[in-house]
Amino acid sequence: METTGSNSQSIITADAEVTGNIKTSGSLLIDGKVEGDVACGHDITMGKTGSIKGNTTVNSIVVEGTVEGNIVAHERIELKASTRMTGDLKAKRLSVEEGVAFSGKAEITPSGAGEASAAKSENRSASTESSRSATTAAGAARPDVRGNLFGKR
Repeated sequence: METTGSNSQSIITADAEVTGNIKTSGSLLIDGKVEGDVACGHDITMGKTGSIKGNTTVNSIVVEGTVEGNIVAHERIELKASTRMTGDLKAKRLSVEEGVAFSGKAEITPSGAGEASAAKSENRSASTESSRSATTAAGAARPDVRGNLFGKR
């Protein structure tokens, strides 16, 4: 299959180690080891053998491996059961499977990160009580006001 431009996919295989920053306008599949920041214009899929030590900026990401650094996603972050994550998360949507090891804080703003801070304050005030619950109706983990994923104080 041939791809061009922003539809391209770069692959870092399980036996590859990359030291340095990565920037791509396409998608990225990571099964190997990356030490550096990653900026991806589309989506990242990280397999169980994949790891990133650095900050990641992406449209959407699915993580099954290990991340040591912050992730900022314009759309969605999905953490699969095998994920080991140390760092902060920021996205419109977050999906966390049972079994994920996560240390950090999560900032989830479904209406988008680009809104005025006044609108954010209104949303934060209105959703304070609902944010305190540990899970949604569907059972997905959800952070409380301080970003505590499990609602412990």
